[in-house]
Order: sequence, then C-alpha cells, then structure tokens
Amino acid sequence: MRALIFDGQLRLATNYPEPVPRPGEALIRPHLAGICATDREIARGYMNFRGALGHEFVGTVVESDDERWVGRRVVGEINAACGACPTCRRGEGSHCPHRTTLGIDRRDGAMAELLALPVANLHLVPESVADRAAVFTEPLAAALQILELAHVRPTERAVVVGDGKLGILVAQVLRLMGCAVHLIGRHPERWDWIEALGIKTGDGSDLADRSVDVVVDCTGNPGGLETARRLIRPRGRLMLKSTFHGSVEMNLTPFVVDEIAVLTSRCGPFEPALRVLERRLVETERLIEAVYPLDQAEDAFEAARGRLKILLAIA
Repeated sequence: MRALIFDGQLRLATNYPEPVPRPGEALIRPHLAGICATDREIARGYMNFRGALGHEFVGTVVESDDERWVGRRVVGEINAACGACPTCRRGEGSHCPHRTTLGIDRRDGAMAELLALPVANLHLVPESVADRAAVFTEPLAAALQILELAHVRPTERAVVVGDGKLGILVAQVLRLMGCAVHLIGRHPERWDWIEALGIKTGDGSDLADRSVDVVVDCTGNPGGLETARRLIRPRGRLMLKSTFHGSVEMNLTPFVVDEIAVLTSRCGPFEPALRVLERRLVETERLIEAVYPLDQAEDAFEAARGRLKILLAIA
C-alpha cells in the first residue's frame, strides 16, 4: 500500500506492508488525515519513531471481528492500551506503560491507505459531521482536556500563547466557558476571523506582566513558555500543551515563589469533541488551508510549515 513513512527520512512508500489487525482490532481505510506539529517533530527525531505517520484521521472500517463496525465512519483514539495493567484498571489507558501510539510510538499511523486500531478506540462519527470537520476530533479533544484538568471560571481571564492550529482550537474551547480569552501570536493575517469569534488577538505587548489567571502555551518552543511565565499571575495556572524535540532550561524559583500551578495536558475525550463538532460550537473549516492527495504527501508535509491545517486525502 502507499504510506507516508519516516525511516530516518520522510518519504512516500508505494509498497509499504498492509497492517494485519490483531484480535480485537479493526482495519480502517482513512478518508482524510491531518498533518500536525507532532508529525513534523517526528521527522526531526521526536520519539525515535519509524513507520507510517499520522494520528488525526477520519475513515471507514473495512474489517473487524465485530461486524457491527464494518462500513461505519469512525475516528479513533490514538493510544492502544493493554487493558490489563494497574494503570489501565484505573481507567488511565492513555498512560498505559505498554501502550503503542498511532503514528507516534510503535504503531503505524493514518497517512496510509489502511491502518489498524483496537475497536475499543473507535468512535462513530455523527452523520451531520462532515469528514473535513471530523478530522479535527483528535486535536479538539486535546484542547478539551484542558477543561478536564483545570476549572476555568467565566469571571477569569485566559491567554493562549500561539496562534497556530492547536492554539486557535484551545482559544475557542476556553471561550465556551464564558471567560475573556486573548490569543497571542505572530500571524496577524489570521486575526480578523478569530476576532469575529469573540477572541481578542495580538502580539501580547498590551498585556501586563503577572496579570492573567490562566495561560496555555501552545507554541512548543522556549520563547512561548517564557511569554506564558511572564503573563501568569501569582497562584495562576499555567498549562503546557505542546510537545517538541528538544529540551528547555528554565529557572523554576519564580514558579515556587509565585505558587504557580503548572499543568501538562496531552490527549483528551473524543465523545465530547464529537458533540462540540456536531453542535458546531467551534470553527474548523477556516483552519483548513489545503488538501493534498496522498501521492503528493511529501509536498503537503513541506507546505504545512508555518501554515494552518494541511490535510491529506487518502481515499
């Protein structure tokens, strides 16, 4: 099959082995797959991954032990847990020490003509949610995870650092709580339509130091983290939402002195994300800048640099 793979270099393979589903897994034919910052970091060495990339997808089940899934349109949670260890028994499968992760850790991903995932990971896509919206389920779920970890009050002020794909989704999720939301970024060409959603935008120069209740860093770089640290008030909550290939040196003393709560957030709940998409509570269509066929996957990957969402049309 065709697949966009990383084996030390990023390339489109035309004869990549088809996945063989294990018991309890389904075989899925992706329709669309999204290119995200994590995919780009993998191509720089993140996680030492080798195989087919991609973890944001919508597709159709073509094979399953449970025939009720065959022919159904689905999205899928990316962590394939063992289901038996103490972590899984606590209901924390996304942190299972034995897990594989779609397109990230020892499991071929969605930028291919077929992928395999446990049936337990699958979620049916409502008929009213188009593929171009459903493909955002995974990153939207990741944005919603912020609300699982931190109580954001409608009277509070929230700032999102980073006006990329994830930052814009996070800002929209925080807006749903009724709080004042400000999105800091470097892409003023995006700000008009984001402002129309009720989210303030800018470069952050108008924001006073140590004045914000909740700051979410979606930049994935040390500069963004430093901006977040500058803005957070004493006893505020600072959330880290991005992963990247590298390390950060930072003086932790101000975090202790100001009693800053530092929270980290990764994967999130798919069913609420699908409900949000079904009710059209967030804007996703404006995030899509281009759709490339799988045969042009390498070009699509390069085009994703510094842009909003680039999608791959698989089938």
